[in-house]
Amino acid sequence: MPSLPNRRESSSQTVHLPLDRELSTIPKGDGESNWEYPSPQQMYNALLRKGYTDTPQDAIESMVAVHNFLNEGAWQEILDWESRFSAGLLEGWRRCSSGPLPPQQDDAGRPQDVPPPALVRFMGRPGDLTPKARMLQLAGWLWPAKYSSELPFDRHDWYIRRHLPGGITREVRYVIDYYSGPPEPTGEPVFYLDVRPAVDGPTAAAERMVRWGGDVWYRGSGGAAREAREREKQEKGERS
Repeated sequence: MPSLPNRRESSSQTVHLPLDRELSTIPKGDGESNWEYPSPQQMYNALLRKGYTDTPQDAIESMVAVHNFLNEGAWQEILDWESRFSAGLLEGWRRCSSGPLPPQQDDAGRPQDVPPPALVRFMGRPGDLTPKARMLQLAGWLWPAKYSSELPFDRHDWYIRRHLPGGITREVRYVIDYYSGPPEPTGEPVFYLDVRPAVDGPTAAAERMVRWGGDVWYRGSGGAAREAREREKQEKGERS
C-alpha cells in the first residue's frame, strides 16, 4: 500500500525481488478502485528505510504474503462490525444478540443505494500500545494461567468511511492489534487480530458495549443450542 519506489534502491541487495503488486479486496475512499499491496521490492525498500537492514532478503516474499493475508483478515473483521452497526445501535443489538454472522452476510441489511464501507487512510503505530493491550498485559501478569502477557507486535489505525442512508457519511477509526501465537505443529506461524472501533466518542463506545453484551446474551441464553435444534428440525423435515 505505501507509495514507495518500485525498484531496487540498495547496492547491498543480492536477491531479485518481484515488482508485481497484488490488488486487495479493500475499497479506497474514492470509491473507484481498491487498494494495492506493496510488491516484495517495495516492502524491502520500506524495511531498509526503517532501519531493518538485517532482514533476510529471501524471506521478503513470504513476509508480503503474510502482510496481505493479515490485512485481508482485518478487513473482514471490519466488515463484520460494519454489517452490525451501519444501520444504527438498535439494529446492531438485534444482530449481535442473534449470534455470529456468516461471511456471506457482511452486506445483509444494507440498502442497495448505500455504498459499502471503504478504507480512506491508515496509519501504522507499532510503538503505541492501546489501552486494551495494556490491560491484557496486566491481566497476563495477574492471571497467567488464563491470559497472556505478550504484547502485540504491531498496531494499525484504519479510518473507514461509513455510508448511511440519505447520502450521509461518517468516518470511523478502527484500531487493530496484531498478536502472534504458538506455531502450528507443522511449523506454520499463527497470528491473532483484535479489531474494534476506537473509542473516539459515545457512539463507538456504545457499539463496543452492544457487541460485547450481545455476544454474552447469545451465549448465556443458549443461542447456539437453539440454532442446533432448529437445524435438526430442518434436517428431519427434509428427510421426511
